[in-house]
Amino acid sequence: MLDPEPCALAIIGGGPAGLAAAEAVMAEGVQPLVLEAMPTVARKWLMAGKSGLNLTKAEEPARFRAAFGSAAEPLAPMLAEMGPDAVRRWAEDLGEPMFTGSSGRIFPVAMKGSPLLRKWLGRIAGADIRTRWRWRGWAGPHLRFDTPEGARRLAPQATVLALGGASWPRLGSDASWVPWVVAAGAAVTPFRPANMGFDVAWSAHLRERFAGAPLKPVRLRHGSHSLRGECVLTASGLEGSAIYALSATIRDGLAADTVLWLDLAPDRREVDLAARLAHPRGRASLANHLRKRIGLGGVQAALLRELAPEALGDAVATARAVKALPVPLLGPRPIDEAISSAGGLAWEGLDADLMLRACPGVFAAGEMLDWEAPTGGYLLSACLATGRWAGRAAARRVQP
Repeated sequence: MLDPEPCALAIIGGGPAGLAAAEAVMAEGVQPLVLEAMPTVARKWLMAGKSGLNLTKAEEPARFRAAFGSAAEPLAPMLAEMGPDAVRRWAEDLGEPMFTGSSGRIFPVAMKGSPLLRKWLGRIAGADIRTRWRWRGWAGPHLRFDTPEGARRLAPQATVLALGGASWPRLGSDASWVPWVVAAGAAVTPFRPANMGFDVAWSAHLRERFAGAPLKPVRLRHGSHSLRGECVLTASGLEGSAIYALSATIRDGLAADTVLWLDLAPDRREVDLAARLAHPRGRASLANHLRKRIGLGGVQAALLRELAPEALGDAVATARAVKALPVPLLGPRPIDEAISSAGGLAWEGLDADLMLRACPGVFAAGEMLDWEAPTGGYLLSACLATGRWAGRAAARRVQP
């Protein structure tokens, strides 16, 4: 094996947190070495950008921070510096016009991640970015890597770890780093899926006929939590924006309550639905009666037949089922299908600069940290904010 290669500052991981760290480091006059295990950088960023890169959300700062739950306090100074307004200015400074959707979500006008990424990489063109360098932990004080040229070691003055969480392993976030940081003395909260769908034991008819059908508008309720939004029936269960927004609550409460309640007509009162359904059906089929009298058809009618068949002979009982349809959940989808993950490096093992207390000179950012937030612009904002924070702190440890 070759002797360790000296470098000022190594950033392991070329996702948004790692690239944000590189940008911050370069602003401090330090040239970073960015090591990415995949053939190209920012693969998860590009995947997110295929359907419109939701970069951040126009929201009052306290409410924005509150979306991060128990991690809101440690993240507060980072989000204050790189919150929604700052993220938007950053993107526009790169030459990408942004717009705010009706829900407050902020997107590039191009609705893709690739144009913004190209300009971002142009800004940090002075960084030494090496792909197919897979981190394999430490060898004494040195970083070990598998590379196309064989095993290599680096001897940086400071290191930023930006290796992602445990979701979408095929794009690089596989949590393979956990044993190495644990062996080094860092505490890691076990990973769990976040922003994921849930399994339901649908009948073959429902799976084959209605997989992919949207449910909108709908109100979801689990325990004492409810929200209005949209979701999608899948072959395995339910997913979509409203499910993701409630996913942490549902996941953490499944041991006590496995039933998700659907209100298929959130804008209408049960008594009004019952009155309309009491109209004589005549020779009309049940599906036509539901469609003509209360505007429910297709997947909604199929769900009623599947989940509340005993209610369909009575107008009052049917209206009650429309407003509170019980869906028995089996559990969350696997973490490798989740949009993001909960868990990661425990906050008590990090100092205010995001340095690992057990590893002086080693900092962490992005989804490696123990935080989770709903989709809607929070995830990328926090990756950018923590990457900048950790990168700037790491640069201060580099000796000229």
